[in-house]
Amino acid sequence: MPGTTAAQSPAADRIADVVVVGAGPAGSAAAWWLRQAGHDVVVLEKADFPREKVCGDGLTPRGVKALQDMGVDTSPAAGWIRHKGLRVHGGGEITEVNWPHLQRWPDYSLVLRRSELDARLAAHAEAAGARVHTGVTVTEPLLDEAGRVVGVHAQAGPDREPQVWRAPLVVSAEGLSGRLAKSLGVVRREDRPLGIAVRRYVSSRRSVDDYLDISFDLTPAGPSRDSMPGYGWIFGMGDGTANVGFGLLDTRRGDGSKRNEVLRQWLATFPPEDQLDEEHAVTPLRGAGLPMALNRGPAYTRGLLLAGDAAGTVNPFNGEGISYAMETGRMAAETAVDALARPEGPARESVLRRYPERLRADYGRHHRLGMGFLALLARPDVVRFATAHGLKRPALVGAAMRLMGNLTDGRDGDAVDRAVAALTRLVPAV
Repeated sequence: MPGTTAAQSPAADRIADVVVVGAGPAGSAAAWWLRQAGHDVVVLEKADFPREKVCGDGLTPRGVKALQDMGVDTSPAAGWIRHKGLRVHGGGEITEVNWPHLQRWPDYSLVLRRSELDARLAAHAEAAGARVHTGVTVTEPLLDEAGRVVGVHAQAGPDREPQVWRAPLVVSAEGLSGRLAKSLGVVRREDRPLGIAVRRYVSSRRSVDDYLDISFDLTPAGPSRDSMPGYGWIFGMGDGTANVGFGLLDTRRGDGSKRNEVLRQWLATFPPEDQLDEEHAVTPLRGAGLPMALNRGPAYTRGLLLAGDAAGTVNPFNGEGISYAMETGRMAAETAVDALARPEGPARESVLRRYPERLRADYGRHHRLGMGFLALLARPDVVRFATAHGLKRPALVGAAMRLMGNLTDGRDGDAVDRAVAALTRLVPAV
């Protein structure tokens, strides 16, 4: 497993070009890309691998591309499970759509348990020369006299040995908690959506399937028809189990028992022989937050760059976070490389201050559309009407999935791509 105990690191070695906090997809991607540019990078991770992470375990073609760009082996021989498309449920209709054949993106998705994925990515960064230390809890930023981040304070090992790690730049890939950002006054924006993902593994015959199941109708049946805006999934893991769960927009709508009931009622719509019910569960139901639409910002301040969930980069359309974590980890690394090539002072700071605008330019308009989509999910009547009629038209579903998955070749693509590009240009960035 990747990582060493930071307590073994002499104080003289606790200096780097960049300190990355968190060894999830964002942090490991940032570390790998920094190493490609020849920078000395330290990754500090509070847990030990393998570690439990609540996730759907699925990577869309966008995530596959991010892995390929880092040279990660994504072959079936390496344990990855491939799917060729989506099976979409809603309004009493079901349709199957394949991932599009595009120039920029692969035409398949992947599944791998998140615990395994994070360990592999951390090991990949370590193999590239990053110094990965596990069992290290970063407590607060190290500030110079001007209040600029020049490292971090941490506690290492079972004895919680206090440590100081120094670097001209720090990348926060801490996830939803964002402890470093909060300490600098960068808090979550209340005008941006925050959801919750809930999942468990079940022993199911749906473990092997060419398609990933997605449902956009989680509203309970019955006279109350209380709206539960969100989506459900069934992802076959290829090992005799399936990852089943759902994402909800409104986290205030109930406790764990409510979540259990939502999942139970939705899975009860599938045939009993699929073995998706609680009786066939092999893990408890677990939940985690989904920080969406750049809901913490600015993504750069005073020597600290935010990447992945720390910056709130989850796609509001589909709850996809891994792809954007790896992408923003790369963006943070590229920004750091460009900045460190310039003298300390205004020239370097000018480069760093462009990082939030890069995130906004790449994702802001798409996220704005996604926030509109979330508003529609809160209307069960609209969802049922749209899915009951739309799922009868596979071409329309395919186009919608491309929009939601942010999978186009841009203006130079086909008619669907040009339509998506035109639609995106009409909305302001978040």
